[in-house]
Amino acid sequence: MRETGVLLHISSLPSNYGIGTLGLEAYKFVDFLKKAEQDYWQVLPTGPTSYGDSPYQTFSAFAGNPYFIDLDILKDEGLLTLEDLKGLDGKNSLYVDYEWLYHTRFVVLEKAFKNFKKNASFKKFVSENESWLKDYALFMAIKNSMPEGNWKSWEKPYQNRFSAEVLEFENKNKKKIEFWYFIQYEFFKQWKKLKKYANKQGIKIIGDMPIYVAYDSSDVWADPKSWLLDEELNPYEVAGVPPDAFSATGQLWGNPLYNFELMKKDNYSWWVKRIKESFKIFDVVRIDHFRGFESFYAIPYGDETAVNGHWVKGPGIDLFKQIKNELGDLDIIAEDLGFLTEEVHQLLRESGFPGMKILEFAFDYDPTNSYLPANYPTNCIAYPGTHDNMTVKEWLETQDENQLNYIKKVLKAEDNSNLVEKMISALIESSADRVVIQLQDYLELGAEARFNTPSTLGGNWVWRVQKDQLNEDLIQKMRKMKNI
Repeated sequence: MRETGVLLHISSLPSNYGIGTLGLEAYKFVDFLKKAEQDYWQVLPTGPTSYGDSPYQTFSAFAGNPYFIDLDILKDEGLLTLEDLKGLDGKNSLYVDYEWLYHTRFVVLEKAFKNFKKNASFKKFVSENESWLKDYALFMAIKNSMPEGNWKSWEKPYQNRFSAEVLEFENKNKKKIEFWYFIQYEFFKQWKKLKKYANKQGIKIIGDMPIYVAYDSSDVWADPKSWLLDEELNPYEVAGVPPDAFSATGQLWGNPLYNFELMKKDNYSWWVKRIKESFKIFDVVRIDHFRGFESFYAIPYGDETAVNGHWVKGPGIDLFKQIKNELGDLDIIAEDLGFLTEEVHQLLRESGFPGMKILEFAFDYDPTNSYLPANYPTNCIAYPGTHDNMTVKEWLETQDENQLNYIKKVLKAEDNSNLVEKMISALIESSADRVVIQLQDYLELGAEARFNTPSTLGGNWVWRVQKDQLNEDLIQKMRKMKNI
């Protein structure tokens, strides 16, 4: 029987606190997945989000998102009272209000921190994670002492992690820094407990790893030599993808590019650490923009579009050989979408990782199209669409009559009814090892439930499922579709 899973980010879970958390509703969702006979729960990156609220632009490649810490669990631990939670509960809207969260969540977490007494578990966590936690906590403490803006806008001495001024700040603000230790301690304690429960119910968690890190991150601030920055600590070039059928000007992501030449000299230790830490909290890791390891697209810093970029050779299979040498065989999914060359296909074959197949990309009238279910290899993960695509319902509504007729022909559908189900069924009946469906597509929701539109700012990452949508009818529907 085909293994199946559901894509739903933590932020989209039901919650009375304005955003999904790692509390009761997350456990209920695991129970829902078990009843629906699912094998996987896929989430987006779980790092602390920055400007724009994208989980792919975070303040750290290793830290967890403070918004996901469950406040009821903190109350049960005696760190918060009902009075502390007044005004924060009952906010179970259709969409996440990130501005409201930003202004309210850290206030209540500071109250919890004041009531927290350091124990052996906390000290052990700090000790075991010091290699990234110390820089992250210091970075966030300084950031919250400065006017808003990325670390390049700080007074010049503070741009240097090891300046006398930063060391003095570190010595004088130990409590402020410890607050960020506490947040990470609570996040990972709650996360690992939830993961343990999910695994016990037979559900594995697929996590998502962005290929790049944000410029405004503790990673870049603390170790700028590992990125291609000039003497003023500005990027020479930044990341993105070239113009294509979806965007005439390409996508300008703006992330700094890795100094792979330097990283190779110490056997890619940062990457090995990053992968190792990811597998502490996920069972499977999906590496975003995998083609960037073969060649990455570099855009001149300061450009307003991605038009003037060029391709630069990446580390290739050497990086993944080093990871395998140190960590062994790992369950990694390669997000091999976008502009693919034979060299990228070769890298995927050499790695042995399963790639991704997106059904929405299949209907171009070419019978050899690799996204058609009939052409799938066994070693792949199939999706109708991902968080970056239209929901299936919205996508079908945008197709003209000729296209719809072709889709129906491929899916062997007699009419336009049940086409969403037909698309899901086509994947489950394919030879793909694993199939992952966005919850929005099982619910057959339209444009109102799209999670992200690439290259746009605002209105993304905000959709939330409602408690009454996770009902017995949906469970039976998912079970029936799995057992076609």
